[in-house]
Parts: sequence; C-alpha cells; structure tokens
Amino acid sequence: MASFVDRVVLQVTAGNGGHGVASVKREKFKPLGGPDGGNGGHGGSVVLAVDLNTTTLIDYHHTPHRKADNGRPGAGDERNGGNGEDLVLKVPEGTVVKTREGEILADLVGEGMTFTVAEGGRGGLGNKALASKRRKAPGFALLGEPGESREIILELKSLADVALVGFPSAGKSSLVSVVSAAKPKIADYPFTTLVPNLGVVTAGNQRFTIADVPGLIPGASEGRGLGLEFLRHVERCSVLVHVVDCATLEPGRDPMTDLDVIEAELAAYVPDATLGGRPLAERTRIVVLNKADVPEARELAEFVKPDLEARGLEVHIVSAVAHLGLKELIYSLARHVDQARAELEREVLERPRVVIRPKAVDDQGFTIKREDGPEGETFRIVGDRPTRWVRQTDFSNDEAVGYLADRLGRLGVEEALFKAGAVPGSTVLIGPEDNAVVFDWEPTMTAGAEILSGPRGTDVRLEDYGRATRREKREEFHARKDGQTAAREELAAERRAGHWATPDED
Repeated sequence: MASFVDRVVLQVTAGNGGHGVASVKREKFKPLGGPDGGNGGHGGSVVLAVDLNTTTLIDYHHTPHRKADNGRPGAGDERNGGNGEDLVLKVPEGTVVKTREGEILADLVGEGMTFTVAEGGRGGLGNKALASKRRKAPGFALLGEPGESREIILELKSLADVALVGFPSAGKSSLVSVVSAAKPKIADYPFTTLVPNLGVVTAGNQRFTIADVPGLIPGASEGRGLGLEFLRHVERCSVLVHVVDCATLEPGRDPMTDLDVIEAELAAYVPDATLGGRPLAERTRIVVLNKADVPEARELAEFVKPDLEARGLEVHIVSAVAHLGLKELIYSLARHVDQARAELEREVLERPRVVIRPKAVDDQGFTIKREDGPEGETFRIVGDRPTRWVRQTDFSNDEAVGYLADRLGRLGVEEALFKAGAVPGSTVLIGPEDNAVVFDWEPTMTAGAEILSGPRGTDVRLEDYGRATRREKREEFHARKDGQTAAREELAAERRAGHWATPDED
C-alpha cells in the first residue's frame, strides 16, 4: 500500500448551528415572568492548517469525508448552547486547495498558515434575544443555520529550490543521497523512484532543498510513465537540473538526445499560472553528466560538453558513486538559488497594491431574478440575508413566519417585487435552486399572524401597566373609605325613612 499520496478529493461539512428556544420564565407567584429562551451555539468550522511534521495526504485518501461538531441548542433560563469545536485538518506545507472546477481557493505555504474551507452555521436566537419594546413576548425562536458543505481537491506541491529531472536510472536518487541527508531507495532497475524525494543541501552558509521526481520517458505528456504526474512537485523550483546518464547501453540513447526528449516533455507541462508559476522551459537550466566514474562515460561526457555549453547551458561532469565534481555542483546550485530568491523578493516588492472595493451604501443586499419555468413565470430572490433568514425560520410557527415577513418587508423585498413585475399570487422563491422555499406571494405577507390578539410578539398577560405610588395608594384608600362611609350613611337614612322596616315594626 502506498504511503505517499499527493492528491485527494475531500468532502468537508461544517457543523450546524444550534436552534434557539422559545421559553417563558416561571417562578413562584410569578408564572409568566417573560421570555427567557437562550440562543443556540455556533457550528464548528473546517480549517486546514500547515503542519511541518505532515508530509503526505494519505490520511484523507482513506477517510475523505470530514465533519465538524454541531452547535448545541439553547435552553430556558437564558442558557445559551455551546459552540461546536472547529475541525482542524493538518496538511503538508505546499498544499494547494482547489474546487472541482479547478478554481484555486488557497495556497498553503508557511508554518502555521490556516484556511477556513467550510464555515460553521450560526446559532439561532432564542425568544429572549428577540424580545423588544414592541415585541415583549415572542412565541417563537430562530433555527440554527446549516453548516457549509463543499467538495475540494488537495494537491501537494513540494517546496524545493532545485529539481532533478531525467530518464529513469539516470542517477537522480543517488545524487540526492550523496549531497544531502536524504536516503531514497536506490536500485539498478527503472522506476525505482515511485514518489518524490526531498533533501536539504548545505553549501557554506547557504541552505536549499533539492527534489528528485520519478523518471521521465518519451510520451510522458500523453500519460506514459510516472514522471509527469509528479511534475507538480517541481512547479515551485527555481533551478532545474538535467541528470544525464552517460553510461547507458540502451540503443538510441545519448546525452544530446536524452536532453532534447526531456526538454520536450517539460515544455508540454503547464503549471498553474494563478499561483505565479512560470513555464518550466523558462527556469534556470543546469546539465549534470553523471556516472563519470565509468571510463567510457567520462570520455562521452567530455565529448558532448562543448556542444551543450554552445547552447548556453552550464554543464557539470560528476559521479555520485565516486563523489567526483559534487562540491563544484553544490556551490553552483547555491549561487543560482540565491539569485532566484533575490529576484523573488524584488517581485514581491513590486507587486501592485491590493484595491479594496467596499459595497455601495445603497446596496440592498439582494436581487430579484425573473425566470420562465415549466410552471410559468417565477421570481427568485437571491441574497445572503434573505436566504439566511429563510433557513432560520420555523415554518410550522405562524408567528415565526410573520416575523420573516416583517424582516423581508423592512429589507425592501415587497417593493422590489412590485418593480420586477410581480402581482398577487405570483410564485416567489427564496434560497438556493436545490433547496428553495416556494410560496404564492401576497403583498401583505401576513401569513396568518393577524389572528393573534394584539401586535405580533405580545401577550396581554405580560403587559406592564406600572406600579402605583404611595400617594396613589393613599388616595385610593381614602376614596375607598369615603365610599364605605357614604354607603353606611345612605343605608341609615333609608332605614330612618322606613325603607328597611322589620316585620315586628309592621
């Protein structure tokens, strides 16, 4: 089973937000103490983080479905639900995040760099948070929003300064093993190297990384062999080293032909221009004539060296086995890497400024699209705020539906529908195409909330009419006593007048 995976398709789902709760505070001698429903917690997000100790994407190859924790729902007594924990996925440095369509979302370079690939859903508000002076007793709460779900592609592109390219068994892995501490597998058969090998090289005070990719063969750009599949690992390299086998006994092989074949395959590879990648044909070229410890190979290398230099190429005759010419090669590579890094710093300084264009002050936050479907003309409301409000609404609660209508009305949706040509009874859709809320539009947008006794979100049992002052209580007491005295005097007068005579008196 392979232990190196550099491309995976990953399904990520953020956590859903917890629902808010509609609750009324109840205490002894105070059964209706007002709304006290808590808010739901936010769902956890899915975050990609660079980890220098991670070198492969194999974990996501075996378990490609990842989901963050959901937020917990609210509770009575103003208790808010807990937030779901973020799901942090560790990836190697140099990982590129793409969509299925090839759009690049992030290029994760640098220790500790993070990218939130899926946002967690917001928690719904409880009726305590929805209460106001006009809406003192909301009988509803908002639902939590669903977490974002998406399919992404992770591609690993190694961060090497120097890349070794060439035919299989040209000695690339042997060269990496003697100039660095890397220990790649070395054998005398083609395609021994099945995965890229990275090594760190020290030349005086200069340190740089060197990468060895699987060997290229003619037709690699058409899918033959392994090399072209791994050429993404040399996209970031500033120096390309052609390792040429001068001791090969294969018919039709010689240093000049090998170089031309590899150059053609490199030219057929197109790096990501959106990441600032230049064509491989534009990189610094160095030719290494390897296996000079073999006498015939040494003679052949000396013979072709002038022709290669005539092409403007820097040529080194080396032997990875006998350690010949390696010191000169290492210091030459360090010089070219240092020049490439200086050029990169200048490019960074010369990059244009980022222009921030804020939204216009009159931006409504939504648009109305008029569509013609199989069932006739429809009007689709597109916008983050209306879509979010629809997701938060409990459509089994008339008061919650009425609250949604109020929010849409304040946003200006009704006026925009009129301008778009909608009439009472028109079909209106809110939300994404695969999960939209469909209703027949009525301009009032009351949705049954008018049956409530009083304005939406009120309860006569919770109306606060104020507390009487001492003076008011005293006046009420004296008025009550005066009324009692007047009533007794009236009864006494009626008795004296004979209106209340007893049978004995008769």
